[in-house]
Amino acid sequence: MKEHDIHIHSIRISSSSSGQRIDNFLYTYLKVAPKSMIYRIIRTGAIRVNKKRIKFQYKLQIGDLLRIPPIRGIKINRFNTKYMEEVAFLQNIIIYEDDYLLALNKPTGIAAHGGSGLKFGVIEGLRALRPKAQFLELVHRLDRETSGVLLVAKKRTALVYLHEQLRLQNMKKEYLALVHGKWDVNLQIVSAPLFKKNTLLNSSRVVYIDSEKGKFSTTHFQIKEYFDSVATFLAIKPITGRTHQIRVHTQYASHPIVGDNRYGNYQSNTLFKRFGFNRLFLHASILRFIHPNTKKNFHIYAPLGQSFHNCLFFLRNLSIKKL
Repeated sequence: MKEHDIHIHSIRISSSSSGQRIDNFLYTYLKVAPKSMIYRIIRTGAIRVNKKRIKFQYKLQIGDLLRIPPIRGIKINRFNTKYMEEVAFLQNIIIYEDDYLLALNKPTGIAAHGGSGLKFGVIEGLRALRPKAQFLELVHRLDRETSGVLLVAKKRTALVYLHEQLRLQNMKKEYLALVHGKWDVNLQIVSAPLFKKNTLLNSSRVVYIDSEKGKFSTTHFQIKEYFDSVATFLAIKPITGRTHQIRVHTQYASHPIVGDNRYGNYQSNTLFKRFGFNRLFLHASILRFIHPNTKKNFHIYAPLGQSFHNCLFFLRNLSIKKL
């Protein structure tokens, strides 16, 4: 395995990096350095800002002078040929891009962010494919099993602007989902407080309904198509943005999402798997927000993937009536 030495660098922080934590900045800048090494060189004082030692929580400011010394012993194993081949598909799923942001139609089964034993996430793959990009950060998260729109900021100012919209709940998301059973036509709103457990199950948080500890959560549902009593195709608008909100609210309504191995129905999921449909049938179809540059209303649409279309086609061919 080859080793790579990063020579000394002095970087003057510009507005595009202002407000970013030093550890996140270095992880993006030192693309071959693992996070454990980044934390170590910060902790030992090898990294200096304005000739002073800093902590990993330090947020960079415009005009800061960042000194990165030579770092030896970094193995080039994150961006080898095999890795680059595995992430190359990301270029083909970009559905929108300008100078401020880009959006991808993320497939099911691909994590937005790496970790927990995963080879890579979308953001790590993009950084590998675009080594000259000064800034690439996820604007929001999308469950690994969920497909659809995933937004990435290309400038720090864009990220801050979009995060503020998220905080104020001005960024609107619309989903498509296939749920088990026949959804009640009168059930258009589900309001149930959600509580996120601190314990972990399969390295992921578990969310459940809790009237005392839970946070207020509301989701709107619209029926698009019935498939007899087998399944219902829904358009969904979460009013709040809690973790696993749609998945738990559909479970609460006794119509869990097809293919949901955590909150779903094991027997019903097994039936779909027999016909080759082995995924979570939840898709983030539309993201609405104010563009960070133009300050105008903007939306990004992500079409359904082939696996979702195949399942709908299969159900329609069973001569099941529409709504």
